[in-house]
Amino acid sequence: MLDKFFEFWTTIHFVDIIEFFGTCAFAISGIRMASAKSLDWFGALVVGFVTATGGGTLRDLLLGVTPFWMLNSVYVWCTIIALFFVVVFRKQLVHLNNTFLWFDGIGLGLFVVVGTEKTMSLGYPFWVVVIMATITGVVGGIVRDIMINEIPAIFKQEWYALTCIFGVMIYYTLDFFNVGTVFTQLFCATSVFVIRLIATRYKLGLPTLKSED
Repeated sequence: MLDKFFEFWTTIHFVDIIEFFGTCAFAISGIRMASAKSLDWFGALVVGFVTATGGGTLRDLLLGVTPFWMLNSVYVWCTIIALFFVVVFRKQLVHLNNTFLWFDGIGLGLFVVVGTEKTMSLGYPFWVVVIMATITGVVGGIVRDIMINEIPAIFKQEWYALTCIFGVMIYYTLDFFNVGTVFTQLFCATSVFVIRLIATRYKLGLPTLKSED
C-alpha cells in the first residue's frame, strides 16, 4: 500500500495533484459533517472516503474504466490524512462557521477539472463532459448526505450543479483559445470555487418547485 503511495509521487502529473487535493478537500468536508453527527472515527472515515471518491467512481464506471481509487492507494491515504487533520484541528474547525463550505467548494472546483480532463481525454463530446464533470463533483456529496440522513445539498443549496456546468464552459472556452493547460486547470477550479461562494453569499438559486395548496 505504501509502495503505491510513493509510486504516485514519482509518476505525478499536475492533474494528479489536483485530484489529490480535491480528494483531501472533499474527505475533510465529509468527515467534518460526520463529526457534527457524532459518528465514531471509523464511521467518519467511511463517510469521508465515500464523499471523496463517490463521484469519481460513478464517472469511471460510466466511462468504462477502472475506478481511479482502485489503481493507487494514495486516495485511501488522502482520507486517512483528512481524518487526522479534522481530529487535530477540530476545535479550530468548529469555530470556523464556513469550514464545510470552503472545503466543499475547493473539492468541487478541483473535481470539476478532473472530471472534465478525464472525459475529454477519452474523446467524448461536450454534453457528455458536462454530465461527467458534474457527476464527479456532486455524487460523493449526495451519497454522504444520504448516509448521514440529510437532504442532499445538490437539491437545496444555491447553484450547486450549475456551478459545475459553468466550470466546464470556462474550461472549454480557455481550451478553445489555446491557453496553457495548467492555467486553464487552475482558473477553472478557482472560478468554480468563487462562483460557489458568491451563489451562497447572495442566495442565488433556481426557483423552488412547490405543490399546489
